[in-house]
Order: sequence, then structure tokens, then C-alpha cells
Amino acid sequence: MPNEIIWVLFALVNFVLFIVMFKLFGKLGIFVWIAMSTILANIQVIEIVDLFWMQATLGNIMYGTIFLGTDALNEIYGKRSATKAVYLGFAVMVITLIIMQMALLFQPNAEDFGHDALQTIFGFFPRVVLGSLTAFIISQLLDVNLFQKIKSKLPDTKYLWIRNNGSTMVSQLVDTAIFVTIAFIGSVSTPVFLSIMLSTYLIKVLVAALDTPFIYLAKRIRPIHEE
Repeated sequence: MPNEIIWVLFALVNFVLFIVMFKLFGKLGIFVWIAMSTILANIQVIEIVDLFWMQATLGNIMYGTIFLGTDALNEIYGKRSATKAVYLGFAVMVITLIIMQMALLFQPNAEDFGHDALQTIFGFFPRVVLGSLTAFIISQLLDVNLFQKIKSKLPDTKYLWIRNNGSTMVSQLVDTAIFVTIAFIGSVSTPVFLSIMLSTYLIKVLVAALDTPFIYLAKRIRPIHEE
């Protein structure tokens, strides 16, 4: 199956599961989704794939759903909840980094088969997380504030697509420039680096556009279990 078809299906699965989490658990479901996504996106981003005639990293869809989550929180529960979610995601990344680096210090048993795989993934993890931490906190707080500024000018629900896409596309540009530079410069060739930079942003913009119907859906949903 072509990567492009898998990518579209993967995006739809991510969006649907996000909605399911919100329907089942409300605000808490979005907090959990954001925490989970910060870990999974940073693991997926290590893999480089061919996608839409470009070299791209995995993780862009899952990372994009974090922006969907903070925008949904911003729209439904307000700026304070969205900001809290950003700091939660940041804390989860720091804790994951500390715990996994300590886990790699253990000497594996002779019968072990998992250490090398963990070393491959999390041995590169510190650089990825450094880039992700820096990009995450700057771009997410920018997104939260831009969303509110646009909402103050265009508060009607029919303009939700503008505040969702406008805030995300600007903040994702900042996020991509910071993350890709820190995570990949010097570790891949210049053509691959530039391709990753371009493809990462274009794919994030596409994810932001695709998630628009889902933020409208989230606003209409009444969660089953809400605080």
C-alpha cells in the first residue's frame, strides 16, 4: 500500500480517536491525548519516509493533533486550560527524557533482545527532545495566544476555521524551523535537511487543514464523562 494512502488513513484514525477521547472523557481526555502525543510523536519522528514525492519524518500527524487539542481547549474551555495543557505536554517530555536515559544505563541480560532497539530509538532521543522541547513550548504558547487574538476579532463560530488554521499555520512555521534545525542539522545531508524542513511544514499545514471539521465536531460534542 502506498505511503500516501497510509498517511491519509493514519490522519483520519488520529482525528477520530481524538474525538473519541473527548467524547468519553471531556477536557481530561484532551489532556491525556496531548500527553500521549508528545511521547509518540517524538518516537515516530526518528523515522524518515518518502511521502508525496518528498522526504518526510513520521510524527507530523500526531504532533499536529496536539495543536488540534490546544485549539479545542482554547475554544471550548478557554485560554487557561489550553495553556495548562501546553505545560503538561512539556513536563511529560522532560520526564520521559529523564526516565529513558536512566533506563538505558542498565546492562542487558545475555538473553535480552530489546536493549539495542531502545538504544536506537532513545539514544537519539535527547537531541530530538531538545529540539522538540524548545519548539514545543515556544510554538504552542504562540498558538494559544494567536488563537485568542483572532477570536477576539472574529468570535463567531463560523470563523472557528480561521482561528484554528491561522494560529496553527503561523505557530507551526516557528515550530518547524526550531525543531528541524536542532534535531537534524549536521546529522543528515543538506538536501535531506532542506527536504525535511519543507516537507515537515507542508505536511503540518495539511494536517491543520484536515483537522478543521473535527474541531467543529468537538465543539458540538457533549462528553459522557466531564469534570
